[in-house]
Amino acid sequence: MTLSKLQPFRHLVHRSNFTGSAASVRQDTLWTPTPLLKISPAAESLFHVTIDVSESPELASSYTKSGQYLQLRVKEPNTKPSFLAIASPPNDAVSKGVFEFLVKSIAGSTAEVLCELQKGDVVELSTVMGKGFDLDQISPPEDYQTVLIFATGSGISAIRSLIEAGFSADKRSDVRLYYGARNLSRMAYQERFKDWESYGVNIVPVLSQPDDSWTGERGYVQAAFAREKRISSPHSTGAVLCGQKQMAEAIFVLACFV
Repeated sequence: MTLSKLQPFRHLVHRSNFTGSAASVRQDTLWTPTPLLKISPAAESLFHVTIDVSESPELASSYTKSGQYLQLRVKEPNTKPSFLAIASPPNDAVSKGVFEFLVKSIAGSTAEVLCELQKGDVVELSTVMGKGFDLDQISPPEDYQTVLIFATGSGISAIRSLIEAGFSADKRSDVRLYYGARNLSRMAYQERFKDWESYGVNIVPVLSQPDDSWTGERGYVQAAFAREKRISSPHSTGAVLCGQKQMAEAIFVLACFV
């Protein structure tokens, strides 16, 4: 998680979707055994994973900000821990005793093994990591009336947490989520869009390879933003990015020419 102050936006930048495997793990990492509550399809190659942390109150309470993440490991030989952004909002960890994740199953990865497990199987979680999204950078909302959110693929997981935890979207005049996927079958959380819009977030789905019936935005999220822009006051605009590095870099460049 990094913060950039490139003008004319103030950016909250989540550079990675944290679904890769760790090349190395510190020997002093504290691991907590936790049972799986549920694994279900979220979209093509994507799965909802719910883990019970009700018996691990210290771990649950350490998740305090959207955008934080952790490592997960499975009891399978020759697998490395995976970094995963927590998709559920922080209050769910204490009130419901769960961590929820959006996991992309990649052949040969720890994520693939995870997505094939069953309810009751035990995985191990590290402590919660990262500082999360620094919402002070776009506060108070009356000073930052426009917030632009960009997410691709499983990068939407941390954005789900942000939206559902709340960042005063309903007190801002223009909050847009540009959410990119290859096609609708690969776009997770569509069932949550109405709720997100009721919080004050305008959803702009962007498909890079849609079928002929698609009438919405096509291409990549940065291209959709470049076509639309519509920013009345760039210096009072915040941007949140979560997904591919190339997308973030393209948004940075566009921001400089708004």
